[in-house]
Amino acid sequence: MSHPPVVLSIAGFDPSSGAGVTADIKTIAAHGCYGTACITALTVQSTQGVRAVVPVDPELIRSTLRELDSDLPPAAVKIGMLGAKRTAEAVAGYLERNGIANVVLDPVLRSSTGADLLDAAGLEVLLRRMLPCVAVITPNLEEAAILTGAPVSTLPEMRKAAARLRAMGARAVVVKGGHLGGDQAIDVLVADDGEGVGEREFSGPRLTTRATHGTGCAFAAALACHLALGRKLPEAVLLAKQYVYDAMQYAYELGAGAGPLHHLYYAGPWLPLAGRK
Repeated sequence: MSHPPVVLSIAGFDPSSGAGVTADIKTIAAHGCYGTACITALTVQSTQGVRAVVPVDPELIRSTLRELDSDLPPAAVKIGMLGAKRTAEAVAGYLERNGIANVVLDPVLRSSTGADLLDAAGLEVLLRRMLPCVAVITPNLEEAAILTGAPVSTLPEMRKAAARLRAMGARAVVVKGGHLGGDQAIDVLVADDGEGVGEREFSGPRLTTRATHGTGCAFAAALACHLALGRKLPEAVLLAKQYVYDAMQYAYELGAGAGPLHHLYYAGPWLPLAGRK
């Protein structure tokens, strides 16, 4: 009997399940894949922000990844919060040893409430060792600015940041424009299209909602799933963007802050679809 593709989430644990590994597992299940997880850090957080971060022992991360790889080798990997240099080194070593084709890196550098989620030494490991190992990196505007050292607050600057990250070693880049103003949410993809470096823009209507906690996690996990299912990168980006839009649109009114998405909104008729029109 055949089985669904295995998609591995390497990320932090969010006890509110709006982001991190538990949100990734929901996203992976919603896409018909089988999710496994390696937790990089424990956090104290809710919809109202991150209060504390405790990194997992890097040797435990290495052991977890070895064990999973020996028994449940992934068709794709989604990487989220790393937290510290030693964690980044453990994950970078895993990528370098295994050469997995479909790796999506969501560079979680700072929480929406301003908490740093990767130290400067860890950022150096991400850029130097991890960036060449991944299929695509998916920064938002602030993350793209931190990674490139240049301002990213307009569409032309998004294009420049994506090109800069390509020059820094990334095979493909999606700069997410969710924080730009205007009625449209525009993402920029720069990748090798087989005949050279190609650029595409993906535009969709902007939602007015407070259900925005974990949107980057959901996008990256959905993108990893579509790559695991054999879809080409442009189609995978388009479908992941649509998934996040729908999961925001049908989100429950949960929490007092930035609420979570409804990750399983289309998983079956037994799950109520909040807000469906």
